[in-house]
Amino acid sequence: MPLERQIGRSAAEFGKEVQYTMGNSMSFPQNYRELLMSTLDTIDTASVNRAIDWMREARDSHRAIFVAGNGGSAATATHFVCDMVKGASFGRPSRFRIRALNESLPTLTAYSNDVSYADAVVEELRNFAQPGDIYMAISGSGNSPNVVRAMEYANSIGCRTIALTGRDGGKLGSLAELNIHVPEPHMGRIEDAHHIICHMICYSFMDHPEGTIQATERDEAVVNGNGVSRKG
Repeated sequence: MPLERQIGRSAAEFGKEVQYTMGNSMSFPQNYRELLMSTLDTIDTASVNRAIDWMREARDSHRAIFVAGNGGSAATATHFVCDMVKGASFGRPSRFRIRALNESLPTLTAYSNDVSYADAVVEELRNFAQPGDIYMAISGSGNSPNVVRAMEYANSIGCRTIALTGRDGGKLGSLAELNIHVPEPHMGRIEDAHHIICHMICYSFMDHPEGTIQATERDEAVVNGNGVSRKG
């Protein structure tokens, strides 16, 4: 039988209790789900709301937003950008100017090969970022040198900076103006939580009726354009 959610307890403490008290009575998926629910309880929604406000201000003032990560965090970054470029922008009078810095494989490999992987993100950021833009870095450890160096640069030129971190927050957490920290040791559940935080942000715009055309008009426009009404 699944354990009840333990509100206010850390995922690490909850995990130890599962390990010592439940033995083999829970399947792995059940155990993972219970631990994940505990992890999600640690998300600081006030910080997420602050990020939403910053994103809205950037959109309305035509500022750019840059997002970066490595590995699974790079996938989260590009998924988030896709949702913001299409789902949170289509049919709306104001659109997001947002891009994932890890998206261009030729640029990434050129800098990695000729300079260093640690400089690949910051060098691309130097081409585009302006004071008042937003730089958001996603890192489970918070210590990936490439996103950390880009965070240092973004701070130095007056960008607003956001970090999505796990574990102890690492260097990235201490550098960011806004650190949305998931204090979880397990990388899979850190990534799960980061993805949900990104959905909290983008769906605050996607599900908000203000400034949108009627849903029927939007859906008709997509059908007539031989597209699909929602991203899969």
